Amino acid sequence: MFHPFLSQLPLSRYEIDRDHLARDRPGLFEELWRDPATRILPLWGDRALVGDSGGSGIPALALLAADRVPRNGLTLYLGRSTSATSPEPPGTPIVAAVLDESAAAALDARPEAWAGLREHGARLSDRDAGLLVEAVALANWHDSHRFSPLSGEPTVADRGGWVRRDPATGREIFPRTDAAVIVGITDHDDRMLLGTNARWDANRFSLLAGFVEPGESLEAAVRREVLEESGLRLAHPMYLGSQPWPFPASLMLGFTATVDPLYDDTLRPDGTEVLELRWFSRTELVEALPEVRLPGPTSIARSIIETWFGGPLG
Repeated sequence: MFHPFLSQLPLSRYEIDRDHLARDRPGLFEELWRDPATRILPLWGDRALVGDSGGSGIPALALLAADRVPRNGLTLYLGRSTSATSPEPPGTPIVAAVLDESAAAALDARPEAWAGLREHGARLSDRDAGLLVEAVALANWHDSHRFSPLSGEPTVADRGGWVRRDPATGREIFPRTDAAVIVGITDHDDRMLLGTNARWDANRFSLLAGFVEPGESLEAAVRREVLEESGLRLAHPMYLGSQPWPFPASLMLGFTATVDPLYDDTLRPDGTEVLELRWFSRTELVEALPEVRLPGPTSIARSIIETWFGGPLG
């Protein structure tokens, strides 16, 4: 990654070759389970098993030999590691195994042995961050597409877990990602706009964001969402970079923009999604911490705010 902003996005990191050509091989999982080099990533909900950090305090995904993990649930071929710094050598094939509660507890019943992206994504290695995002996003898609929208019949996983097939019609259903824009808005004094959402704690503030609607460009979505939620009209939306956010299936597309000086700049929170809006200078934001809670370090919102601020916050 060479773009400075992209290097700050924890969930955009990866060291994995998704090896898409292998997905069409008949008997792929039988082949992988016979290969002693194959490693399995146990997945329980949106959390993965973590192993010994080697005293570093940095979580590392526990990748297990195939004979240690039950193969009676959904399996997903994630690809081959390209990491030269991980314990497993480059070229290691990696499969995610989606476990139920009893199977997860049989591996390790301690809650702290299972790590989620929200809490630990920013601390994982490049390879582990990429693996866990891929696995969680794909598992979430399978969970929400268990029935065919065409026939209503239960669908079956196919092609290494990258397709679900309608057995009644033969139609293949492919994973989908929901595009969402998120924007760091500044005014003529270079203050940043932060707001609090109706679903959050009252002291949590973040950037304005929303989903892209059908037939809409990203830039049009930025302008529309901000106008709907704040009453502001924007000039010069500029794309920064993107980060997957598999909760359950979003791709966050980061932008910056300035308030359009040709229009009224009175803040008008919509009162439904956004309850409060505040402008912050850099000094005001520092003084407001920790009373004002910012987005977590795994989020693209935090990266956009810290890019504007000029360094880490808190």
